[in-house]
Formats: sequence, structure tokens, C-alpha cells
Amino acid sequence: PPGAGKGTQGERIADRLGVPKVATGDVLRAAVRDGTEMGLAAKSFMDRGALVPDSVILGIVKEALATPEMANGVVLDGVVRTVPQAEGLQKVFSDLGRTLDCVLMFDIADDEVVRRLAARTVCERCQTPYTGMESGQPCPKPGCGGVVVRRMDDEPEAIRMRMRAYRGQTEPVVAWYRNDGTAFVQVDAVGGVDAITQRVMASLDDCRKRSG
Repeated sequence: PPGAGKGTQGERIADRLGVPKVATGDVLRAAVRDGTEMGLAAKSFMDRGALVPDSVILGIVKEALATPEMANGVVLDGVVRTVPQAEGLQKVFSDLGRTLDCVLMFDIADDEVVRRLAARTVCERCQTPYTGMESGQPCPKPGCGGVVVRRMDDEPEAIRMRMRAYRGQTEPVVAWYRNDGTAFVQVDAVGGVDAITQRVMASLDDCRKRSG
């Protein structure tokens, strides 16, 4: 769910495994900036104020996964948000001769999501989330140079709307992956960041045992 800690934990998982992390927004912006074939296709939709379709988003993810930097593995951060995206990603992996090793589901109550996101700010440049920082403060991440801001979709009512969208669009993905046969584990996402990371790494070890 939104606010479950996917971005924070994704960075930590990637660092511990020594692989890159891929988030949809990051690869979309990079593809547009670099003028790749799929980036130009995405830009044509964005310039019209239209949503970028799944086929283009997945094409951009495929471009990223095909790069040498990602040959040894990758952590996907919230890339799949609907069942059609899950089906499309399965085809992307098949086309590239890759496999999806494990799906991690971060489990958190709605009230905790609202409390957590209402206290969150993010860097407008690198999108690193922070708690306890005010809008306008410089991002503490070395070399970033961005400014911390409060996102409009982190207001309490906006959060509840995001949760309703999550329940309707993204929760069905859980059932899809459970039935697909991919190693799937739920992780308790409440508590200290370090404690959650330990749970995540233990879950990944469990995935390896189940798949190997």
C-alpha cells in the first residue's frame, strides 16, 4: 500500500544485494530525458496531459531491464499496480529470458498509513522520503541538492482516496501472484526501519529456499 515503506526498503534491499532498484517513475523520467524510443512515446502522452498506457510503461521497464547494469538482478519498487501490468511484466521477463524470483507484500493497517504519510515529506529531486523534516529544507542526501517538499497526495483525505484506489486496483494483484505460483511473502511493515529490513531479508532467504 502507499506509505508502506517500499521506497525506503527497496533502497536497502538493493544495497544489500548489490543490484539496482527500479521504480516506475524513475525509469519513466530517465527514458523521457534520454529520448529513448519508449521515452519519446511516453512524452507524447504526457505532453497531451494523458496517462501513459501500460504498454509504454512496461516497454520502458523492459528497456531498463535489458541494460548491462541490470544483468545480475534488480529490485522492482511498486512497478506492478494492476493485474494487466502483472500479466505484461510476466511477458517482459519471458521476452528477456529473465525470471521473477520473489514478490514482497508490505503489510500495514490503513490507520498507520494515514499517520505515516501525514508526517512525511519528500525531496522534490531524488524523491527520498523523510519524516520530521519541514518543507523548504535542503535534502540531506549527499550530492542531491534538492529541496524537501510536502506532496499534495500526502494530505489525509488524499491518502484515503489513494487507499480506496489501492483496494480496487492493486489488491487484486496479490491474488494474481498467489495463483501464479511465484514465491510470495507478506512482511510486517510496522516498526523500526532496521527491524523491517531484517524481516525483509529473512523473507528473501525464505524465497530462495522455496525456489531452490
